[in-house]
Amino acid sequence: MATITIRNISDELVARIKRLAGQKGISMEQEVRDLLQKRYGERNEVLARIRQRAEALPMEQESQVQSWKSEGRL
Repeated sequence: MATITIRNISDELVARIKRLAGQKGISMEQEVRDLLQKRYGERNEVLARIRQRAEALPMEQESQVQSWKSEGRL
């Protein structure tokens, strides 16, 4: 497994992370690992979330998109 070093984190942020980790009964390192995993997760999980969001977007008609292009809106 890899190791990372993060510099220039404010004392306030470190204190918040420590406090939250303490409330959960875990180390600060584990709290940060959990946050990173939740945010970035496995590639397939991330792609699935992207697909779900894309499916929820409204679909525009091709003619409307072409109109926007000709107007310089895209």
